[in-house]
Parts: sequence; structure tokens; C-alpha cells
Amino acid sequence: MSKTKKQVKSDELTEIIVKGIQEKKGENIVTLNLKGLDGAVTDHFVICEANSTTQIGAIKDSIVKVVQEQTGEKPWHTEGTSNLEWVLIDYVNVVAHIFDREKRAHFDLEGLWADAKVTEIKEEN
Repeated sequence: MSKTKKQVKSDELTEIIVKGIQEKKGENIVTLNLKGLDGAVTDHFVICEANSTTQIGAIKDSIVKVVQEQTGEKPWHTEGTSNLEWVLIDYVNVVAHIFDREKRAHFDLEGLWADAKVTEIKEEN
């Protein structure tokens, strides 16, 4: 049974996306609060990494499913699903990035947005 679409704030959507990542054991999860920063085109980035392309795909599917179930929202845009090294899921006010370790280190979004408020999400046991 599909939930009707409800308006959610970007902070709440960020938390829902983190839950979707945690369901598939995404690692090194951080959120970047970009509100008020020059050049920012979204409120939040949620960044994580995975150990394989299979896990990256599973995390992407989990995020989309959890967000759909809890808010009724579908991604505005998704990229990177053909090679599964860096998948981007754009919900306009929140953008999720799922990386393999090498790509994450190479692109260093945390470094590019060093002025953002960074929150490290503790791993669930």
C-alpha cells in the first residue's frame, strides 16, 4: 500500500535517507548541511561508501524504497547507475551520494564543501 505524498523538511528527509543507507550497511556516513553556503544548490548532502558495486546498488534501492514508503517522494534525478562507482540520488533539497572508497577519496566532497556543517553518523551495531 503506497503512502500519499507528504511534505517533509530537508532535515527529516536527510534522516530518512540515512536510515535507508544503514539498512544496507553503508559505511562512513556523513551529512553536510549546506544551508546558507554560497554556491550551494541543495540543503544537504548525505555521503556514504560501500564495499562493492552490488552493495552500492542495494543502498540506492534501499534509499529510494524507504523515502517512497515514508514520504511518497520519488527521486527527481538519479545518476551513476550504469557503473555503480558513484551513485547520486537527487531529491532537490537533499542529495545522496553513494561511493566506492576510491571514488570518494578522489572526489572529496567533504573537502570541496569544507565550510559545511559536517555530522558523522555512528555505525549501528
